[in-house]
Amino acid sequence: MKKIILSLMAGMVLLTGCDLLNNNPDDSFTKGNFFTSESNVEMYTNYFYSEWSGYGNNGSYGTFYFPTLNDNQAVTGITTWDFITIPATDGTWDASYAEVRRANILLENIDGVEMSAASMAYYKSLGHLYRAWQHFCVVRKFGDCYWVDHSLTTEDEDILYGPRQPRNTVMDNILADLNYAVENMGDKNADSRTAYNVYVAQAIKAQICLFEGTYAKYHKNDTERSKKYLAEAKAATEAIIKSGKFALTPGAEGYRANYNSLELAGNTEMIMYKNYVQNVLRHATQDYCCGSTPTNGMSKAAFNAYLKKDGTLADKNDDHGVLGTEGYDAGKPVIYHLLEARDPRLAQQIDGYLCYVGNNRARYEGVEGQIGAAENTVTTGYGILKFDEPETPSGLRQSTTGNVTDCPLFWYAEILLTHAEACAELGEEAAAKESLNALRNRVGMEPYTVAVNDPANKIGVSDLIWEIRRERRVELMFDNNDRYWSLIRWHQLDLLDTEKNPDQTKGAWIADTWPGADQVKRDANGYIDLTADYVRKFEEKHYLAPIPSGQIVLNPQIGQNPGW
Repeated sequence: MKKIILSLMAGMVLLTGCDLLNNNPDDSFTKGNFFTSESNVEMYTNYFYSEWSGYGNNGSYGTFYFPTLNDNQAVTGITTWDFITIPATDGTWDASYAEVRRANILLENIDGVEMSAASMAYYKSLGHLYRAWQHFCVVRKFGDCYWVDHSLTTEDEDILYGPRQPRNTVMDNILADLNYAVENMGDKNADSRTAYNVYVAQAIKAQICLFEGTYAKYHKNDTERSKKYLAEAKAATEAIIKSGKFALTPGAEGYRANYNSLELAGNTEMIMYKNYVQNVLRHATQDYCCGSTPTNGMSKAAFNAYLKKDGTLADKNDDHGVLGTEGYDAGKPVIYHLLEARDPRLAQQIDGYLCYVGNNRARYEGVEGQIGAAENTVTTGYGILKFDEPETPSGLRQSTTGNVTDCPLFWYAEILLTHAEACAELGEEAAAKESLNALRNRVGMEPYTVAVNDPANKIGVSDLIWEIRRERRVELMFDNNDRYWSLIRWHQLDLLDTEKNPDQTKGAWIADTWPGADQVKRDANGYIDLTADYVRKFEEKHYLAPIPSGQIVLNPQIGQNPGW
């Protein structure tokens, strides 16, 4: 059987993550021997949670901090596009269509299961929601693709051997699935923050529709389609806002608590989070933030994005540290005075001391329970503090399989950002400012009232939209690779070209007389400089990934994306 059939029909083996179903081929459970009870349906849909990697599982990478294909981090070695040449296979293509099949099998078999009308509506909605998300993952990466609304057989030649369907067709089907989900999910699990519910469905809908609405505007110049999807994004966020069930955690410390808490239960900002448990499900994010191996640091480009507390622009070169004079900072390069003057979120995201090759430093040195913590170095000097929790014993903090801080998956701040952007794009400035300023007020930033007039805004968007984009960057710094996907939908992926934007390959300013200054690469102005090791050239074709060559061999009608 041809490979494309196997990739799209992967439901025959796709249940390996669920022990109960491990040995059941799809023809065995579609004939009625599995879909016989509500508990079995629940067990089947439990696998849907594996879609959200969060901080990762045990030693595997998650979607927070680790992705470096953006201008927020600088790393040693060449970090370029995930795709340079055309691959034979692609994990997103294969996995997403396998999960589409999983959703379709549910929808094809659930009607015969005895359960209440409310439960039936919920599980059907969950199937539509999951199918929509998986199709979106393919559209976001490849553009035109296949809409699959049933479990495929060898007779589905139009899909298996035919051309891809237009992006708009697939996206409109996705929207129909999303609307089905939010309209029919009901109140099951409504108070849960670890399970799918209508608020999670609205959050997923908001994220997808914001992407498509801005993509239609900035890539296709399709005003009508853009407004349609932005209005849907606005409606989804307003449903969450008006529910009254969620609120921002107060203060800058509350902001960071969303990312470094051992327990997110009771956190008012969470719509859904991933619960990590010692000896059950763990991650490695803290370890990578404080381990002995050099870690990825914030770029100078990202550092310069933060406004001063009064809402005005900081001078691009107003970023020079000093040597500390007290405590365990004495004689060490520090930037506490810079953090004190900037958006308070910056101090919750990076260290107040600079740590680089030749100037190692143990975070929380001297703090009870942290004795023996590794001395680490950071590529740019700006060490990532955001995900590190000092109350976690050092033996667990520095473990690739021992970190148990919970991870947000969908949370209120992102909803406010999406609402602000959708409203601004639709010309509803008052509503946009209200959501934008809610986030600024949370951390004590001056509200947005007048134009900042940032000279970096060279693309013609309004000052309000520009500042909403800045807010998204600083609020979601290192989160879910949001920066990369945002640059794609805004048609700004050229910002990742390191020759055009060299500040993304640079880090902190290091004085000649500072400890280890002679051991770190610096440019003529004294900034840590990774340019020689970190080259990335942008081409227009990078907006879409190439269709895997193996798929084209099996089905020439699938075609290839432009430029590949």
